[in-house]
Amino acid sequence: MTASVVITGASSGIGKAIAERLVADGALVTAGSRSPVELAGATWVATDVRSPTDCEALVTTAIETHGRVDVLINNAGVQVERTIDQTTDDEFDLVMDVNVRGVFNCCRAVIPHMRTHGSGSIINIGSVAGNVADHGLAVYNASKGAVHALTRSIATDHGRDGIRCNAVSPGWILTDMADAAFAAAEDPEAARAEATQAHPVGRMGRPSDVANLVAWLASDQADFVSGSLFTVDGGLTAQNPIGSASHG
Repeated sequence: MTASVVITGASSGIGKAIAERLVADGALVTAGSRSPVELAGATWVATDVRSPTDCEALVTTAIETHGRVDVLINNAGVQVERTIDQTTDDEFDLVMDVNVRGVFNCCRAVIPHMRTHGSGSIINIGSVAGNVADHGLAVYNASKGAVHALTRSIATDHGRDGIRCNAVSPGWILTDMADAAFAAAEDPEAARAEATQAHPVGRMGRPSDVANLVAWLASDQADFVSGSLFTVDGGLTAQNPIGSASHG
């Protein structure tokens, strides 16, 4: 049976790579984002994940178009580069509303449908920042920690409904967001080289690295996998930072 997949934040970066991979695999993709998704084989629905109404409409469109939703991928996210004392109320609300409430809204919209059908896979895009703190990203780090906690809760509460839930936690992935971070450095090329050198595998990640894992988690091959967090960071956070510095 061809899978019907809903994915948020699919207009660029990791989300776009996931959507492209799943369409190539033959999935019926309904993509929700604020910017148009230009991908043959995918249906785009204008979606702001902060809005429960938008999330309901996204899921409803997928059901009306393809008859069901088999997989939900919560990928939409934003990042504000601030320490906690620098963060404004509006910035806090933006990050938490998109990164956490967005996951909540989409999951709440799709779980009753998946329960009725007795099956479903939810994949949340977390971050290594939910496990180890990135400097100057206080609220972003907190938001991704919350995504990881929601993932475990959904897996625990809805496993007997036939619903699996897992999270993928990318590290440094070469996207526009990463390029912007390097561009803001005093020496962008040196910052990029240093970040690359810090990875035991000798390179930074590609969006396709994340898409490959998501495709597996969405498949029946992962039928016994639920409540887990999968790190995709080229070994970056596995190493002792002091040891890696002394042996660099």
